[in-house]
Amino acid sequence: MTQADFIAKLRTIFPTDRLLLTPAALAPYDSDALTAFQSRPLAVVIPETQAEVIAAVKVCHQFSVPFVARGSGTSLSGGSLPVKEGIVIALNRLNRVITLDPKQRIAVVEPGVINLDITKAAAPHGLLYAPDPSSQPICTIGGNVAFNSGGAHCLKYGMTSNHVLGLKVVLPDGEVATLGSDSLDSADADTVGLFVGSEGLFGIALEITVRLLPKPEMYRTVLAAYRSLEAAGDAVSRVIASGLLPGALEIMDNLSIQAAEAAVHPGYPLDAAALLIVELEGEKSQVEAEWARLKEIIDASGPYQVKVAKNDDERMKIWKGRKSAFSAVGRLSPDYIVQDGVVPRSRLGEALREIETLSAKYGIRVANVFHAGDGNLHPLIMFDGREAGALHRAEELASEIIDLCIQLGGSITGEHGVGMEKRQYMPRQFGEGDMDAMWTLRTTVDPKQLANRGKVFPDGEAPALRQVGSHPLEKAGVISRE
Repeated sequence: MTQADFIAKLRTIFPTDRLLLTPAALAPYDSDALTAFQSRPLAVVIPETQAEVIAAVKVCHQFSVPFVARGSGTSLSGGSLPVKEGIVIALNRLNRVITLDPKQRIAVVEPGVINLDITKAAAPHGLLYAPDPSSQPICTIGGNVAFNSGGAHCLKYGMTSNHVLGLKVVLPDGEVATLGSDSLDSADADTVGLFVGSEGLFGIALEITVRLLPKPEMYRTVLAAYRSLEAAGDAVSRVIASGLLPGALEIMDNLSIQAAEAAVHPGYPLDAAALLIVELEGEKSQVEAEWARLKEIIDASGPYQVKVAKNDDERMKIWKGRKSAFSAVGRLSPDYIVQDGVVPRSRLGEALREIETLSAKYGIRVANVFHAGDGNLHPLIMFDGREAGALHRAEELASEIIDLCIQLGGSITGEHGVGMEKRQYMPRQFGEGDMDAMWTLRTTVDPKQLANRGKVFPDGEAPALRQVGSHPLEKAGVISRE
C-alpha cells in the first residue's frame, strides 16, 4: 500500500476543505508554541465528529502512518509537533459541551473545547473548572488532558488529573475504550490517571468528564513588591510553613514585570526586583481569618510595597498581568525558550540564585515567572534566532537549569510535558529500569508507535538502543546531551 493509497482512503472520510495537502495549507501546522522545532506533516485532517476521528485513526493503523492530535497548538514542549510522513488530526471543531449537570457538578466535553469555555458554561450555576493554565483563553481541554496542565491555582486545587473523572478514548489501533466514570469513587485500576499526562502516546480523548467546583464566595488578592528575587522566594517558604493554603502563589521578576506592564498595563511597580502574588479564596469567614495571618507573614517578609485588590476589577487586572507574561516577553526578545522544571519549595531561593548565576555566565537574559507554591519554575531564556549559535547557547543554558532542578531533588517538567524539547533529559532523571518500564507500557498500548511518535523518549526508542550523537538535531548542534 502506497502513500497515494493512504491519501485516497482519507478522501473517502474527509471532504477537500477538511483534508489539507498543499504546502500553504500545511504551513500553519509545522510547529506549535515551541517554534524552534518544525516539521511538515504529510496531511492535516479536520474532523467534525468523533466518528471521523475514529475513522482517521483506523486508517492510520491500517497503513502504519503515525498521527499527532492537535488542538490550539499551545504546547511549549513540542508536544504537538507533526511527525514526518505522518498526519495531524486537528480537533478544534470537536468543541461541544455535551452535558453539564450542576447537581452532580460534572461536565462532559469534547477535546476541542477551550478551557475557559467550561467555566463560562458552568458560571450561571455558580460553578467553575479549576485548572487555569496561562493559555486558558485559547488552550483546549484535550491538550490539557494530554499534558496534565496545571495553572496558577494548582497549589490548592491540583492539576488536570485531579479534575478528570472519566474518558472516552480512541486507542492507536482504532479501538474505542471508556476509562473511569462520572464518580470520584472507583475500585478499578486508575486508567484515567494513566491516560492523563501521557502526552498523546496512548491515543486521543474523544469525551472528557470533568468535575466542577463551586465558585469561591470571596477572594482576597495581594501583590507584594520586593527588592530581591530571593526575598520573594523566601516569602513563599514563610507562607507555606505557616500552614496556610492559598489558592495561588506566584512570582514574577523584573524582566517579566516590565514586559507585562508594557503589554497590558496592570499597574505593577517597575522598580521591583520581584513581585509575589498571593490569593486566598473560599468562604468569607475563612478568607478573612486567613487574611489576618497572611498579612502578618507578608509584612514580616520585608516587601517595600503591598497592594491589596479592593474589588474584582483590580483582582483581574493583577491576574491579567501575570497570565500575559509569557506572550509579553516577546516584547523584550524575538525568541525565547520556556522551561518548566520543578524544585522543592524549600530550595526555591537557592534555585533562583543559581539561575541568576547561570544567566550571567552565559550572558543571556532570563525572565522568571512561575508557580511558586509548588516550586514550578518557568524561566524564559531569551535569544535572537537570527544570530549564529544563539539557539544552541540558549539550549545549553536551558540544559543547565534542568540539571539544576534534578540536582535539587525536583523534576524536569511540572506541566508543559517532555514532548520533543526535553526527551534527552529523561535518562538524567529516570534510571534505565524506569525508562524500560515506561517504554514497555508505551509499546504494549501502541506496538506500531503511531500515536505521537518520537515524543517523550530519547530518539523515540528504548534507552538500550540509543547511540549518543545519533540524533540529527544533536549533530546539527541544536540539542546537547552533555
